[in-house]
This record gives sequence, structure tokens and C-alpha cells, in this order.
Amino acid sequence: MAGQACVHCGADCGKHPVIWDDKAFCCHGCKTVYQILHEKDMGEYYKIQPMSGIRVETESHSNKFAFLDNEELKVQLLDFTDGNISKVKFFVPSIHCASCIWLLEHLDTLNPAISYSTVNFPNKEVYVTFRNDQISLRQLAELLAAIHYVPEITLDQLEKKGSISSSRSLLVKIGIAAFSFMNIMMYSFPEYLPGGDLLEQDFKDVFGWLSFILILPVVFYSASDYFLTAYKGLKHKIISIDLPITLGITALFFESTYAVFSGNGIGYMDSLAGLVFFLLVGKWYQGKTYQALSFERDYKSYFPVAITRLTEEGEKVIPIKNLRKGNHILVRNQELVPADARLIKGKGNIDYAFVTGESIPVPKQKDDFIYAGGRQVGSSIELEVINEVEQSYLTQLWNQKDTRQTTNALDNHINKISQYFTLAVLFIAFTAFVFWAFHDISAAIYVFTSVLIIACPCALALTIPFTFGNTMRVFGRKGFYLKKTDVIEQLHKTTTIVFDKTGTLTLSRKMAVGFEGVELSPDQLDKVKSMVRHSSHPLSGALYEHLEAEPCYEVKHYEEIPGMGITGTIEKERINLGSRQFVMGEEEQSDSKESRVYLSISGEQKGFFSIKNVYRDGLQTVIDDLKSHYDLHLLTGDNEAEKERLQQVFGSTAVLKFNQSPTDKKAYVEALQKSGKNVLMIGDGLNDAGALAASNTGISIADDVFSFSPACDAILESSKFAQLNQFIRFTRTSFRIVRLSFVISFLYNFIGLSFAVSAILSPLVAAILMPVSSVSVVVFATLSVRWMAARKLH
Repeated sequence: MAGQACVHCGADCGKHPVIWDDKAFCCHGCKTVYQILHEKDMGEYYKIQPMSGIRVETESHSNKFAFLDNEELKVQLLDFTDGNISKVKFFVPSIHCASCIWLLEHLDTLNPAISYSTVNFPNKEVYVTFRNDQISLRQLAELLAAIHYVPEITLDQLEKKGSISSSRSLLVKIGIAAFSFMNIMMYSFPEYLPGGDLLEQDFKDVFGWLSFILILPVVFYSASDYFLTAYKGLKHKIISIDLPITLGITALFFESTYAVFSGNGIGYMDSLAGLVFFLLVGKWYQGKTYQALSFERDYKSYFPVAITRLTEEGEKVIPIKNLRKGNHILVRNQELVPADARLIKGKGNIDYAFVTGESIPVPKQKDDFIYAGGRQVGSSIELEVINEVEQSYLTQLWNQKDTRQTTNALDNHINKISQYFTLAVLFIAFTAFVFWAFHDISAAIYVFTSVLIIACPCALALTIPFTFGNTMRVFGRKGFYLKKTDVIEQLHKTTTIVFDKTGTLTLSRKMAVGFEGVELSPDQLDKVKSMVRHSSHPLSGALYEHLEAEPCYEVKHYEEIPGMGITGTIEKERINLGSRQFVMGEEEQSDSKESRVYLSISGEQKGFFSIKNVYRDGLQTVIDDLKSHYDLHLLTGDNEAEKERLQQVFGSTAVLKFNQSPTDKKAYVEALQKSGKNVLMIGDGLNDAGALAASNTGISIADDVFSFSPACDAILESSKFAQLNQFIRFTRTSFRIVRLSFVISFLYNFIGLSFAVSAILSPLVAAILMPVSSVSVVVFATLSVRWMAARKLH
């Protein structure tokens, strides 16, 4: 059994392995973790990446997390808690591979009290939503420790300081490399100056040994990340882009060490120190560029979400960014609570699904605290803002959960190209080394290192994030907000576009409204306006704007049935507003030329409001442009009143479907996908949530008051609707920029390799040029996207 690899972590089991179920483990800790996963039928963990576990240390965690039972510390650490649902973020530094991600995102299998978990791999963070009445925060931490994903909880986390130690570590490594580089360069000056060969041998030896001492921390500390990444890649049979760099550093180090020990000068110590220094500076610059891009991606700070503020003059719609502490706001049915607030009037029924993943609404009474991100279900409520809006928090909620299992095919393609590219570079480097070794072994090492350093696929890896990231930023500044860069690729692949009508193609607050039926008294009009005040449906909004009555009544037992209508009780009178079928129990009249909202009070039919749509400016231009490139479909819950008008807009090739329920819309989108179509769904709110979520890409149109929907991939300001076709077309431009970036990258590598294999290019110059290639791609992508956007997005 000697030399056998541990089934869990891959370490050598030694002469006396721990055996369980005929499998060998290096220690009892690894065996325990394997048993836990085996008992829970989670063997997929080892299939994704074999032997990917972490070796379990003997440290006991029985009391390590006892402090999490302290209520004061618990409150500081939890991101959210309400009722029996809590949410926490743990920093887990041992996350290192796809198997880790898979296991940590299936914690609910290990303990059913865990509702949902997701991993932020770059930040080594795991977000967990759990039922605190079934598992405590301490028990959750101990569960993670039991499978050896030990959470690292520090005072900085509790105080929300969030310091970035990795950035500080990189700066220290750069500082050490810079210090050594400058001093070694001084010791190397005699070799570069005329007459340097006359320097006494004792001085050369001293300078050589001093250079050797200075290079040790550079190689074994400053360059350690490159060695570590290369080792991990090889351990998992992956050729990482750091492998050529590591080989180059190793070759220079051993050749220079041999020169020092043999008394032949200092070798390439100066080039090696400069190489590591410039590599780290390039890495730092790229990191800062990513941070800048990440900051600008936080475009959701300017979300076009508005809220109804209650003032002495009445109701006033204001941008959400203008909301201040102490303001009183009105939140209607299905609208999002934009800021932490206190309930001052009405009956709260808060759905925290966006925050916790739990869709069961939490009842709220007067003076209860309500977290930002909850959605009111039922009648309208009045709130007092406790904390000013933190749009970044809403952004986190929006990005929290995505049920689509999408893969970024382009990124995967780039990763494969990078791996093949790296193998090709290794082949060229070794071939050049063998060729030059027959002439000059010193020159052979020189060429070998230069080839490995100059031909770096970093520029390839940067092409996608920077091109798409800049596209995303340009879109945001133009009023089109994407959830993530993957949406650009999905939009580019679109073959079929499905539109909703009401609120999407039409203006929800500009409609011609009339009433046919029994004349309504002022008191009855007040009750109707009080009812529609609670609904966020575009037809309700049109009625609310049209009626001059006062919404002075409190609505009890309010309910909104998607695709049907609203119902509620005012002063013991049951009021129904909605479709003919909902109010009268009869089928819609197919010959009707307008949308109708029927009304009944206490079971007595009063008539209907006739509402004629006003279509958005630029609709015909948008449709004419899109129908020449895509298959167009229209799905609407309205009747065929405007079928003739819509056929004129869409043309004879489009498919128009009327009287579609939310379920019908979702099923239709899924049927299109099964037929091989890549579907873009464009809707506006609640009735479209299912179809938006089911589609390959979902775009929600945002009016002044927007019912926040996490089902969509993008939000388009309604005032920018006329540019919709331009945004979709621009994704093709982004792909052209990506291809041109590839050409630049390959051209750079071809020219660089030509000089390197000819022994013209030194490793030091190669180290300077390598980050320059990455920067050139970044600059090209940024400037190209901005220039093309200025030309094509008007």
C-alpha cells in the first residue's frame, strides 16, 4: 500500500494508510469527510475533479466557534435575519477548485436546514441562507469545518472593514523585488561599462554572492505565486499560463547560481530580478484595472427605479437615489421595498425571496422593521425610511440567484485556446533551447527564458472581460443595464424575439380612458381609485392617473391575480376589477377594439372602463429593423382589440398571440427553445416573470415606477426603447472587437517569438513587453468600444 494516493486529497498515504471501504486515506480526518459525503450520496464531488479535497488537519473545532453563540457578535456577522431565516457570508480561504464550489453549493444536502448556498470563487466567499430555528450560526460554521472548509472569521469582518490583505501582500512582493533589482543592477554595472573586465576577481565574487543573497527572496517569496499556481495546475493535470513563466524563472535562477558558484560573474541575476519585478508590476496594474472595471460595473447605483413619496402636497414619484432617511413612501402590491424602513400604516406581507430564497411572505405589523429587498404582497403600505438607499445592496440581491444553468461558451473556448497556446510555447521553447545548446549553453538558457516570458496568453484571457465589460458600461450609461457580461454573448446568439404588449410596446401612463355602463357616484370612483392604487399593473396605473377621485379608503383583503384582475373589500363592499371572465364569468368579446377593465361592486356589474393604448415612440422603426434579422413573436394577455394595428406594425411574418396567461407565455417560450430557438423575451413586470426567467435572455422595460424583477437579465429604461435594436445589434460589434483583439494578441506573440528564438530579445525586455501586450489589448478594447458606441448608439 506504500505510496498510494489518498482518495480524498491525493496526498501520499505512506506505509500505514487509514483504510475504510477498501479505500486508502492519509489520515482519519480525510476518511471522516469522505464518509460524510458518501453517506449523503455526494460522490459527484470526486467526479468533478478527482482527489480535490483538502487534507484535514488534526485541530479540533469543537470550541473554536463557540463565540458565535454570543448574540451581539451574531448580529454583527449576519447579513440578514428576519423570523426564522438568516443569511451569512463566510470567508473560506481553502476554496480552490470546481469540486469545492459544487460541494459548498450543495450544503442543503448535508443539512436540510440550509435553504440556499452560493460561492464567490474569486473572493473565496460562501453565502449561506439558513433556518436559524433548526441550525445555529455556530453549528453552521462547525458543519463547514467538519468537511474542512473552515470559515475564517476575523475582527475586521465583524467591524465590516473588509481590508484586502492580498493586495497588500502583492505590494510587499513588488517592494522586495524592486529593492533587489536596483541593488543587483548596481553590482552588475561593471559588466556593462567599458573596462569592467579589468575589475579584480575578488570584487566580482563579492558582487556575485551579494546578488545571490538578494535574489533568494525574489525567487522564493516574490515569485512564489507563479510556482504555486503552476504546481496546482500540474497536480490537477492542467497546463496553467503561469507554467512557462515558472520554467523561465527556474532556468535563469539555476544558470545564474551556477555562474556565481563557479566564479564566472553573476550570470543573469539582474535580468531575473527585473523579470519578476516587471511581472508583478504588470499583475498589479491588471488587478487595479479589473478593480476599476468592477467599480464601474456597479452601474446599478443608477438603477431607473423610482418610488412614490408621500408629502403634504400628496403623492410624488421621485428617483430612488433621492430617497432620504425619514421620508414616508408608498409601496404597492408586488413592489420592492427600496430601503430599510419602518411600517407606519397598512398590513405588511413581505416576500423576502430575493434576500433569502424563501418565498413564504412574512407578516408585518405597525412599527415593524422591514429590510430593503423585500417585496410587498397584498394591499399598499406606508413606510418610514430608516436608512438611506444603498443601491449596491439591491445590486447584490439582483445578482444573488440565477436559476439558469448558462455557460459562457466563448470563455470556455478561450480557455482551451490558452491551454493549447501554452503547450505550443513550451514546445517552441524547448526546441529553441536544444538548437542553441549546440552553440552556446548560456545563450540557450537566455533564449529558452525569453520565449517562455514573451509568449504569454494573458492578452487572450483579458480580451473577453475587457471588451464585454466596456460594452456593459457603455450600455449602462445609455440606459440599458445588463446583469452580467454573459448577457452580451446571449444577445449575440439570439434568433427569436418575443414581445409582451401592455407596458412594453405601449405607454402605461398615456392612455385614452372612457367608461361605459351605470354612472358611478363620486364615492364609488373614490373606491375604484383606492383599489387601483395598490396595483402595479399598467392598466391600473392608467386608471389611477385618469380618475380625479381621492384614494381615501383603506382596502382590506386585497389580492391581485396575475392575468385576471384585482379584488378587495372597502367598507364591507367587495370590489372586483379586471377581465370580463374574472368579473362577470364570461368569455372576452373578440370584436372589442380596446382593452377593457370590468367593474363589479358587491356582486353588481357596473360596466367597464375602455382603455386605448398609446404606442411607444420609435416602435415601428425598432420592429422594422429587428424583423429583418430575427423571428418576431408577440404574446399578450389582452384580447384581439388591436390585432389589426399590431399586424401592420409587425408585418405578416410575425406570430401574434392574444389572451395569453403568464403560464401560457412561459410555456410558449419553452416550446420555442425546444424547437432550437435562442429566445429573447422583452416584458415589463409581474405577468412576464415566468417567461423572462424561462427565456435565454430576458429584458425588462422600466417605467417611472418599476416593480423590481430578478427574473430578467437586463433592464431598459422605457425612454430608451427606440434604441433597443441598436443595443442588440451592438453585441455583434463587440464580437468583432473581440476577434480583432485576438489578431493583435497573436500578432504580438508571433513577432515576439521571432525575436526571442533569434537570441535578440533579453528576458528582462520580454518581462517588460509581456504586460505591455496585456495593456495594449485593454486599451484597444476600451477605445474601440467607446468609439464604435459613439458612432452606433445615438
